[in-house]
Amino acid sequence: MPHSAGHSTYLAERMGTASVTPTGAFEAGSFQDFTVTYTAGYFGIDDTGGIKIVHRFASDMGRPQFNDPKAPNYTTAEASNGAVLQLEYDPKRNLRPWDKALVIKVQRGFLRAGDRITVRLGDPRQGSPGMRVQTFHEPTFEFKVLVDAFATYNFVELPVQPVVAVVAGPPVLFKALLPTLRRTDQRFTLGFKGEDKWGNPSDRVAGTFTLRPSLPVEGLPARFEMQPGMFVRAFPDLLGTTEGDLRIEVLDAAGRVVAVSNPLRLTRAAALLPFWADLHGQSEETIGTNSARELIEFARDRAFLDAMSHQGNDFQITTPFWQELNRLSAEFNRDGAFIMFPGYEWSGNTGLGGDRNVMFMTEGRQIHRSHHALVGDLSDVATDANSAEDLFQALKSEDCVVFAHIGGRYADIKMAHDARIERAVEVHSDWGTFEWLLRDAFEQGYRVGILANSDGHKGRHGASHPGASLFGAYGGLTCMLAPELTRAGIFESLRKRHHYATTGCRMILDARARFDTEADLFAADPNLGATTSTRVRDAIMGFVAEVVGAAPLERLEIRNGMDVLETVRPYTANELGRRIRVIWEGSEYRGRGRQTVWDGSATVTGNAIERIAPINLWNIDKELVRKSATRLEWQALTTGGFGGFDAWLAEPRAGTLTIDTALVKTTIDIGSIGLEDQVFAAGGIKRQIRVFRLPDVNAAHALRIERRIPRAATGDTALYVCATQEDGHLIWSSPIYLIR
Repeated sequence: MPHSAGHSTYLAERMGTASVTPTGAFEAGSFQDFTVTYTAGYFGIDDTGGIKIVHRFASDMGRPQFNDPKAPNYTTAEASNGAVLQLEYDPKRNLRPWDKALVIKVQRGFLRAGDRITVRLGDPRQGSPGMRVQTFHEPTFEFKVLVDAFATYNFVELPVQPVVAVVAGPPVLFKALLPTLRRTDQRFTLGFKGEDKWGNPSDRVAGTFTLRPSLPVEGLPARFEMQPGMFVRAFPDLLGTTEGDLRIEVLDAAGRVVAVSNPLRLTRAAALLPFWADLHGQSEETIGTNSARELIEFARDRAFLDAMSHQGNDFQITTPFWQELNRLSAEFNRDGAFIMFPGYEWSGNTGLGGDRNVMFMTEGRQIHRSHHALVGDLSDVATDANSAEDLFQALKSEDCVVFAHIGGRYADIKMAHDARIERAVEVHSDWGTFEWLLRDAFEQGYRVGILANSDGHKGRHGASHPGASLFGAYGGLTCMLAPELTRAGIFESLRKRHHYATTGCRMILDARARFDTEADLFAADPNLGATTSTRVRDAIMGFVAEVVGAAPLERLEIRNGMDVLETVRPYTANELGRRIRVIWEGSEYRGRGRQTVWDGSATVTGNAIERIAPINLWNIDKELVRKSATRLEWQALTTGGFGGFDAWLAEPRAGTLTIDTALVKTTIDIGSIGLEDQVFAAGGIKRQIRVFRLPDVNAAHALRIERRIPRAATGDTALYVCATQEDGHLIWSSPIYLIR
């Protein structure tokens, strides 16, 4: 059900036909050579007319190139009648979401009916390995062909399009997923899957696996089988009656541990339970991949989420598709099993407030679009909210929540904000990490919670690998702390800021304030009007803090607003070893062109590099390579988050380390590298390289701290924690606001 402001369909049946060879299924990320053959229709193509072959914005298929016949993605085109063709490629030369356009112009000559244009994508005839297939699963990948028969640059979409299937490759990584807290009288589910090198759940897992829990689990089989064609296995109705932190190991037939689950805390009593959500993603009806139904089924059945919301760009959501989204949310929403909210992404221009996400408690509500740019039906244009201020005014009586988002556009919460509705900011998604949005909120005196979601465009809601395109980060998750898995329970969590955010991992976080004397715990922000309060000595979410990671912990920061009060590590300076960590991070600026390239090298003198390990190197096309015992080279970029590497040296403190990138060039005495970061700033937004030392092996998965923290003399004290796992994942609690 695409948007209604689309390509021309004028006499489409007389514009010709197109086909692709070979057909069938092709492994994601593999190299293939495809031949697209266009056969001219009744009108032919006039002099200076032509065709386009277009792909979706989300696709990370190889970029066609025309100059190096031995290199990947080499592309050629020939006309059967000898007409001279001109080839150009532009990722933004067609109507969204089919932005990416290979343009083939009839530069000299013309085509009659029956003449052909043969386009070879990944032409192998002179040595090219082929065209790199997109890195994510899509059963109906289109080579969409458009025709400009009359040389007017009004392209007509052919009625039948060439299609192939993109499928997952073999598994290289296995994951075992549990909830993160349940009472000992509550049933829970273990999910298991294998993923290929690009993060696609693989249906090529086969063999016998053994399950080994750290605590007794009723109903857990000792072993299970996986057969080709199975994407996942779910083990429901499990029960852990022993209090403690449960992890489940998965072993293959040879006895090797192939996966260790995230931690699940089992306790006798818990007022609030954690439910894992990705509240922001899109499908092919807007700018994503695969249908909305497939997106929801992936979230529930392959990402093992508890809650989600489809958040398509409003200016691509037609009225029929809005009605379909409401039908889908009503169909899939099941209390106690899976929660789905109807909603949309309000996608106003940056100068009018930037992106916001709107979620409704119930179906049947009016969509207030930012504009109708790609919705041809203007019958409801009077309901549009063109600015963020207009949006908040339109929603003032709705049972909804709004959160601020940074995608192509960024939310300007200094320009517009309504604390009654906009309860949180999204600091992480596939687009990157954006703590500066939180800074904007604190500077304005707003009291907001912290969310992380995916805004995934590749059909992998809740497990959103960024692939090989401009997305710079793995998609985030939000852990909602609610009394029950219902829409009302999740909304209460959002409105009370009872949630924490991660960059995609599932771990246990408990942050709470304890007071020397009784304090008032407000049911709602008193700035919003009259509210009730209770006298307490304790308040959840951000000072006692406990974190149990899905991987070893690197550090935990205690923050008041954006000020770091203390950095706590689970190891001391005496435990540091031969491992040096180099981190690059940050972004160019707030807008679309925020990508920062960190391609570079590291060289040691007077020492040797024994081994290396990458951190957050999601795009495997960009390699980290040990060129010799003394030199590393890499290609990398960041969009607000961070990446880097660990290097284990032969001698812990001998020699020097030289880092050479376009933005940072420095030489460091290796003996001076210690517990604290050495920071080399490079402008932009937190654009910098950090270097510090770690223990050779860090087994600390858990950290618990208690600190006495004085309140600020004036204004709010906004207490929260930010934890970093060694594997590169970040975790933020939502702030506890202490007010006078």
